[in-house]
Amino acid sequence: MDIADFFDTFFEEAEELLSDMEQHLLELDVDDPDSEQLNAIFRAAHSIKGGAGTFGFTVLQKTTHILENLLDYARKGELTLRADLVDTFLEAKDIMHEQLDAYRSEEEPNQEAFERICQTLQQIALDEIGEKLDGPAIPAAEPKASPGQSENGTEAKSSEEQTVNGQLLVALLNVEDKDRILLVEELEQLGEVQSQSGDAKRYEVILKSSDSADDIEAVMCFIIEPDQIEITAVEGVAVEPATPETEAPPPAAPAPQAAAENTASKVSPAKAAAKEKPKKAAAESSSIRVSVDKVDQIINLVGELIITQSMLDQTVSDLEDQSVGNSSLQNGMSLLQRNARDLQEAVMSIRMIPMEFVFSRFPRVVRDTAGKLGKEIELITEGKSTELDKSLVERITDPLTHLVRNSLDHGVEMPDVREAIGKPRTGKLTLSARHQGGNILIEVRDDGAGMDRDRLLAKARENGLNVSDTMSDEEVFQLIFAPGFSTANEVTDVSGRGVGMDVVKRNIQSMGGRVEIQSKLGEGTNTRIVLPLTLAILDGMSIKVGGETFILPLSTVLESLQPSKDDMYAMAGDDVVIKVRDEYLPVIAIHEVLNVENAITDPTKSIAVIVQGEGRRYAMLVDELIGQQQVVVKNLEDNYRKVPGISAATILGDGSVALILDITGLHRLSRYKKEAGKKVVNNQNLSIFKEAEPS
Repeated sequence: MDIADFFDTFFEEAEELLSDMEQHLLELDVDDPDSEQLNAIFRAAHSIKGGAGTFGFTVLQKTTHILENLLDYARKGELTLRADLVDTFLEAKDIMHEQLDAYRSEEEPNQEAFERICQTLQQIALDEIGEKLDGPAIPAAEPKASPGQSENGTEAKSSEEQTVNGQLLVALLNVEDKDRILLVEELEQLGEVQSQSGDAKRYEVILKSSDSADDIEAVMCFIIEPDQIEITAVEGVAVEPATPETEAPPPAAPAPQAAAENTASKVSPAKAAAKEKPKKAAAESSSIRVSVDKVDQIINLVGELIITQSMLDQTVSDLEDQSVGNSSLQNGMSLLQRNARDLQEAVMSIRMIPMEFVFSRFPRVVRDTAGKLGKEIELITEGKSTELDKSLVERITDPLTHLVRNSLDHGVEMPDVREAIGKPRTGKLTLSARHQGGNILIEVRDDGAGMDRDRLLAKARENGLNVSDTMSDEEVFQLIFAPGFSTANEVTDVSGRGVGMDVVKRNIQSMGGRVEIQSKLGEGTNTRIVLPLTLAILDGMSIKVGGETFILPLSTVLESLQPSKDDMYAMAGDDVVIKVRDEYLPVIAIHEVLNVENAITDPTKSIAVIVQGEGRRYAMLVDELIGQQQVVVKNLEDNYRKVPGISAATILGDGSVALILDITGLHRLSRYKKEAGKKVVNNQNLSIFKEAEPS
């Protein structure tokens, strides 16, 4: 087995360690640092260094080694922490992350960045401690005498770090043969194997090495779990060389067992517990790493199973003969439906991950952005355990980052300004997530200046946008998402160029979501993102227009009603609005927009479905409401191409294809057709509207 087979495991675990390191650095109180946090940061660097050395990632190993030395000084109290030092440590973490990405891509890391950060860290050691770190081969300077050290100034090692005559007993617990062979080969690289014996349940190796137990364990744990390895010092036991094929000696006087007995008192309580109850420990830590592609394949297959089950269910329901046999068949179909739905939910839960994975990166974003702007910001996160589909988590990060930076730049005032108007100098930025029906609601709230309605309208008129003073606040606030729109007085490194917010809205809509804004002048702004929990399954409302069946996302449907002639009003041109409780809503006739034949053309004989999209409400005219159902979403672009007004497709129980409607896309398409005065003959001609949609 090639050690390269474990590269992916190292990359994933190193990513997690770097993330933990950043989180602890951001939470660190430089005036009163928590020793546990400092130790956690040091251990993360130590583990990455060990793994990097094992896999031959020299640049990453050297960078981490120098950083580890400084962190060691910090945790021993010999390096006094300051905010600028923490910033440098964070910069080193970023460079380590870049180096990791380079190795993952089979490229050489940036040499200039490597030399620069090493020089910076070495200068800190020289300025703050008076020690010169010439390179990674130079060990940390001898620490000053402290309660944790011996009288001659050397550090007192813990029982797990200490070795006697350089000999260690390395016990591998419940390790498969193929992994054991690889581990023994790695141990041979770390020292001289004196003896090895045992079985798959417990395989013991006597190793003579100058490396500490911690270093050896850090390397081994990139291949096996921590509870699968025990390392203890051997106290003066004569060991006869043995080969891997040598049978274990009789229980009377086996050297490894004797060594274990001699050092039993040195085993930590945690490891002792793991030794006593290996089965329980294994069960508690049982997990596997699975490729996302494999999970996606399972989800697709389950989706096909659900479609097949719907087809069978439709066939059974169409049977006219309700004999005993058919009754049994119906009972069986009901059981299949329940089992298929349970299987679907179980598989979908595999892709669900907590929002903590998204929120964890924002302490760093807020810290860096606030530092550039000279503002004082307190970040509050709520609902970190709320789960969202992994594909959406990856896609929501960038839009959310832009909204956070926008709130910090345009929303929260400067400390002196806040103090002058009676606000605390430190502004509050809150990130929250919670479930709302079949959706997830993500909010970015600040207690800043809020949005000035009059200023937004004035800026919109300057940009040539069609606005009026009668627009609702919600519609006015949506203006910030117009391309090129910005109210900033000057361009900064953070924002002000009028780009980005339109992309944010477009990205959120591509995920089947919408963005809403609530704001009050002088009190702050709340930007709300509403997303479906997953893009694979959709709760929809089936509607009939002519001979066609369409699906409306249930999250967009507010109500339905029968229009009356008195409530319908013709506007300038061909526009028609309907009055619903003193609110005038644009009317979208689906049969006109999509050229559906044999549809009801009299609005008073149609059904008006009130829907919401992009913060606005519309009335969509349909012939019939079929009912609610959960559908498996099929991406139309992957299987065909993008069609305006259509977001995706699904397969119904009778095997026919139904299109899932895009509310805002249909409205834009309707507006364009009316303005252009054209009739689209077939769906192939819809492609001309992709690049020519009205603003």
